[in-house]
Amino acid sequence: MSRMRAIEIGVGAFMVAGFVALFFLAMQVSNLSTASTGEGFPIKARFDNIGSLKVRSPVSMAGVRVGRVVDIGFDPKTFEAVVTLHIESRYNTIPEDTFANVFTAGLLGEQYISLDPGGSDRYLKAGDEIRHTQSAMVLEQLIGQFLFKKAEEQK
Repeated sequence: MSRMRAIEIGVGAFMVAGFVALFFLAMQVSNLSTASTGEGFPIKARFDNIGSLKVRSPVSMAGVRVGRVVDIGFDPKTFEAVVTLHIESRYNTIPEDTFANVFTAGLLGEQYISLDPGGSDRYLKAGDEIRHTQSAMVLEQLIGQFLFKKAEEQK
């Protein structure tokens, strides 16, 4: 009887470990495990189109995550999306003429902001705005342009 009890306890412990692993996997996929912004500074960037960029999307530079998107708003005067980025304090030497691009991870992956450094001697600081941005590529628009171009060639 005690051997059967030990097997049941082992199976139960294995099940609990599996549920804990699934929980951590879900947290990683949803970006909730790194939701705390910690030390750093906010900067803003304006885009004509951000696609499906979301709050908590990564901000990367050279493939390294340097921050997160913390807020997305709309400017009714310029009709642009205003994205607030939280950059970690250890990355405080980002040139002020940096380019911000909205990219997609893979063909159908999540969207993120990629920073391409400029050559300025001055660095971005809290409250600054990135002036050079490139909006998201919308797949539907690209397909429409391609089809329209092909139809024009047929005439």
